[in-house]
Amino acid sequence: MQHTVDDILSVLDRCCEKFTFPMLDNGYVYLAATRLALYRSAQDWAMVIEVFGFSPRAGLPDTHIHTFGSRLVRQKTARSFVSRQAYETYLAQNPDNESVFVHPVDEGDWQDPDNGEILAPGQHAVQVRGERLKTPPAAEYARHGITLEDEPRVGVFEYCRYLAAQARDKVLATEQEQGTCVPSGLSRIMQLDQWHHPDLLGGELPSTNATFRSLAEVLVSGDTGRYQPAEEPNTHWSNWPDGGTL
Repeated sequence: MQHTVDDILSVLDRCCEKFTFPMLDNGYVYLAATRLALYRSAQDWAMVIEVFGFSPRAGLPDTHIHTFGSRLVRQKTARSFVSRQAYETYLAQNPDNESVFVHPVDEGDWQDPDNGEILAPGQHAVQVRGERLKTPPAAEYARHGITLEDEPRVGVFEYCRYLAAQARDKVLATEQEQGTCVPSGLSRIMQLDQWHHPDLLGGELPSTNATFRSLAEVLVSGDTGRYQPAEEPNTHWSNWPDGGTL
């Protein structure tokens, strides 16, 4: 089936209306890093958006991998739901999207035992994708534009932003993880570390965003030269100060 630009944008808009499209100023998640990838074949398309950050409700930093497309490899099964009917309802309500979480940062004594939203005092080793990384001194954060809210204590979300600056490839998805929900036969044709994301809270949708219209043109044509964004990138965490503040 040949998909059109409007077909793709309609899918993304519907996901926004159902709150399954990533909102970078999500009040429950402190944003640290993002990445976007496009996949296509002659018949199908997929868009993957990764969001690495910290939700105090989750307890540990995670990377949320959102996948949208004409076909999907479902990760949720009927066993994930209380009944078969609940699963069928989920599929009916989410026909064009699926998401998974990965946890690149292991739990450990680096988090304060009395308050998991801040780092434990002193220097600690944090296991990130199997590599031990030392937490930096408080003064190091300013070098990456991170102003500590309660210096010298460091918030976990502030440490995530430091990790995003120092070990970006480790906190975002591996190539295999990125393609978890993408069917075989689709090839990755583009990957972006920054782009102009729609301000969903302000009422902007992908269909009204020049960058996403451009990305849809790439997916339809397979021509990466069609990506000609008119707006400056805004995916850096500093552009979304309300994220995580609820």
